[in-house]
Parts: sequence; structure tokens; C-alpha cells
Amino acid sequence: MAEDWSPEEVAATVADYLAMLAHELRGEPYNKAEHNRQLQPLLRGRSAQAVEFKHANISAVLRELGIPFIDGYKPRANYQGLLVEEVVTQFDSDRSLVSLVEFAVAKPVENAPLVRSLDDIIVQAPVREVRRAYERRELPLPPRRDIDYLEREARNSSLGLAGEAFVLTVEHRRLWEAGKRQLAERIEHVSKTRGDGLGYDILSFDTDGRERLIEVKTTGFGAMTPFYASKREVAISAERAPSFSLYRVFRFRNQPRIFTLPGSLRESCILDPVQFRASLP
Repeated sequence: MAEDWSPEEVAATVADYLAMLAHELRGEPYNKAEHNRQLQPLLRGRSAQAVEFKHANISAVLRELGIPFIDGYKPRANYQGLLVEEVVTQFDSDRSLVSLVEFAVAKPVENAPLVRSLDDIIVQAPVREVRRAYERRELPLPPRRDIDYLEREARNSSLGLAGEAFVLTVEHRRLWEAGKRQLAERIEHVSKTRGDGLGYDILSFDTDGRERLIEVKTTGFGAMTPFYASKREVAISAERAPSFSLYRVFRFRNQPRIFTLPGSLRESCILDPVQFRASLP
């Protein structure tokens, strides 16, 4: 088993990661490989791959805390408890970074991105990390926080509506290019025309004319960013599984991409209950 990282190593690595995150939130270019090289002299002979893994651990911690994380470091959940404490301490003390995050999640969308080639926009769904048997252990529970920034972004109505408009255009283009122009003209933005309680946002169609019920979830961050589904959406995804698809729109503000999760969300996702309704017996 690899030796746990020392407090000094963890502090240096977290500081380096958060510096890169700040660059990303500001839209500034940075070189991950160069950051890795500059960090290694501060560590105890850790390899470049070990540094990459630790950065991926930090992504996992930030995701659990409801804080945006670097898209290029796919979350890896087998992290040490000390890492959680250091991430919380450094993030909360960096008011400039907190302000960047607050701005990123609340920023209104002024113009929806243009839909170009569908081959570039529609991608495969990411594969969640599968931990090996010897890595399975109880992970430290992140402390409760007053603000879940990822949930706050999910409530950004401007972003949500822009994402739905983007998917409407994508669906129209998909059917139009398939020669199904009459179906394309029948696409309906049902969350606007019928209300937002149906459990899906858009009524579209497969090329054979079957209905496609689309729920749209949009984020300005990466593909592994969690999304929030209502009880109704989860129920409809199961009841109408052959027709239901969740369209996850990600990197929306800069380079929008879409992956789809067809069928029941209970089958395609790990659903964590984040709120309970309590009634007296």
C-alpha cells in the first residue's frame, strides 16, 4: 500500500489544484503538466502519475462538497481524510476563489451557443469510476456546508432555459438532417407550453415517429458534474423508460456538448437522497 501523503504534501498539492481551478474559472490558459513538474520538488519523490491521482482525489472531494472542480481531473474517490480537511480550509480562506465560484454558478446566459456539427456536440456518456475491491473502504464524510454551489448552478433559471433552447435546436437539426422534417416541426417545448410538472422538458421524436421525452440538465462545468433530478423526473424516467432520455448539456458556456442517458435514471445513475419530506405518523 502506498504511504499516505504528509500534511505538507497535501497542503502544497491542494494549493496547486486550487490555483489551476482559479485559472479555469477566469477562462485563463494554464499548463497542467507544467504545474505537475513544479509541484514535484515539494513532494517526497512522488511520481507525475501520483500527482495526477491526487489531483483527481481533490476533484472528488470538491464534488462531494458541491464545489466546481477541474474538468480535466476525473474524480477518484479513494482519498485520505486529511485531504478533505485541507480542501475545506484552503477553499474557505480564499475569498477570491469563492467569489469566482459564486459568479460562475450565478452568471446569466445572454446568448445560447450556435449549433454546429452534431457529430461534435453529441458524445458518449462518461463512465463513472469503479473502485477495485482492495480500495473499498469507508470514505471520510465531507462536513456539512451551508452552500452547495453545484445545486445553486442547477437553480440558475437563465442557464436552464438556454440549455433547453439549445437542445430544441439540436433535436430539430437531428430530425431535419435525417429527412424527417414533419417530425422536426412537431417538436414541442412542453415545459413552456404545458407547464414544468410533467417530468420532462421537450417532446421530440425518434426517426421512426416514436415519442422521445427529453429532460434537459445543463451545466457550465464538466461532464462529471452532478445534476439534480426531481421525484417526478425519476418516476417518469422509470414509467416511460422506453421513451425517456435525459440530455446532459455540459461545458455550456464555452464548448457545449451533450451526452444522453436513456431510460430509467434509477438504472443509469447513482441517486443520492439530498432532501426528505417528513410527516408525523
